[in-house]
Formats: sequence, structure tokens, C-alpha cells
Amino acid sequence: MIDEIQSLLDNYVSWLRDKTTLRQVNDWVEITTPYLDRHNDLLQIYVKSFDSGYILSDDGYVIEDLEQSGCKLETQKRQALLKMTLNGFGVQLNGKRLEIRASSDNFALKKHNLVQAMLAVNDLFFMAEPIVSTLFFEDVVSWLDLNEIRYTPKVKFTGKTGYDYLFDFVIPKSRSKPERIIGAINNPNKNYAQSFILGWIDTREVRPTGSIAYALLNDAERTVPTDVIEALRNYEVNPIPWSKRDSVRLEFAS
Repeated sequence: MIDEIQSLLDNYVSWLRDKTTLRQVNDWVEITTPYLDRHNDLLQIYVKSFDSGYILSDDGYVIEDLEQSGCKLETQKRQALLKMTLNGFGVQLNGKRLEIRASSDNFALKKHNLVQAMLAVNDLFFMAEPIVSTLFFEDVVSWLDLNEIRYTPKVKFTGKTGYDYLFDFVIPKSRSKPERIIGAINNPNKNYAQSFILGWIDTREVRPTGSIAYALLNDAERTVPTDVIEALRNYEVNPIPWSKRDSVRLEFAS
């Protein structure tokens, strides 16, 4: 099993290296990553030398794109949720730009954290105000609280590779159940499924024996694609459509 997981991680690193391109833009270097945003465009970040290190930025892309789509982040609750998500990756909000600073020693880790933060923020707030009045994350919190399920929100784990991953909820081990790690995926497409799978693969060997991963998938406005369900199952993540959340209520509450 260890050899199989190591091969998966090696393939991931090779894919990431081969699909990343660079371009000089004035004083900045534009890095085009293989990760896709919700428009199926490749995510881009920008890097510039700063003092004795580097500053990495999304140039305001994620926040501006959400606002142009009708998702305003002006309320106190949403601002708090945004900051909590960014803090989990060590990313700062500078105006509308997501930024992180790095040294030569930790550049790869900081780049990884910025990309993961961009994906997390985009998925967390993926909605237009006229269509959805509450965040999917808030819906999950309300459901957990209503059913008296104990949990810790926004927990960061360091994986075997040394990269950090932010999981939406962790239900601690009980007398009858192991640790349960939960992702709340608002926009359940292949890109977000892959991101969750990679985080789970990299961290499960350093978590307590028997830990289980679940992906709560928002199917309120759209059907979850079959390939997303299959991909999660193939890597031992339990996919749970939000419409079927009561099927795991007792399991989470135990």
C-alpha cells in the first residue's frame, strides 16, 4: 500500500511540474498552474522579488471574479469566514489580492498554499446572491449543530510531503467511531474532487489509524457528476450528496 501511495504522489509531482509554465510580465513572473477555476481556465499566480524573498499574489482575480458573478463578501459573517479560510493557509488579504510571502527555502510550500487558498475561497463562495441566500458551509454548520454533532471547523493538517491542507470539518474519534475528516464541496466538479483527494492521500498516513474521509457534495442546484462520485470512491473518500445527508447523521453523531 505504501508503494502504491508513493507512486501516486510521484505522479502528482511530475504532473504539476510538466503542466506549469512561466512568463515574464514587467517586474513579475506569471506562473500558469494546471489547476482549473470554475470557468475551466487555468489558475495563474504572480511572483516578484521582495526584500530577501518573494511575494506571491493572485492579483485580485478570485475576489473580483466572485464579485462580478454577484457574490458579495461585504457582510461581517462572510468576511470572518474568508479570513478564517485564508488564515488556514497563511495567506493575507491585501485589498482584493490574496498574497503570501516566501523565502527560497519554503517557496514550493508557499506557492502550494496560495493555490489551495484560491481554490478554497472560490469554492466556498461560489454562488450568485439572487440564487442562494446562505453559504453551503453555513448550511453544513447549521446541520451539524442542529444534530448536536461535535466538530472542529477549518482544520489544517500537514501531509507526508510537507504540504499543508485545510479540511472543512474534523469530527474527533469517539469510543465507537474513528476520526472523521469532512470536506464541504459547494461546487462538486472534477477539479475540486481532485484537490480533496490529493489532500486526503497525502495526509491519511499521518492521521490516526482508521481515519475516514467524507465529501459532502452540494446537489441543491445541480446534479453531482458521476465521474466525481466515482473518483472519490476510488480513493476511499465517501461521497455524500447533501440531499442524502441524513444517511450519515448517526455515523457523524456517534
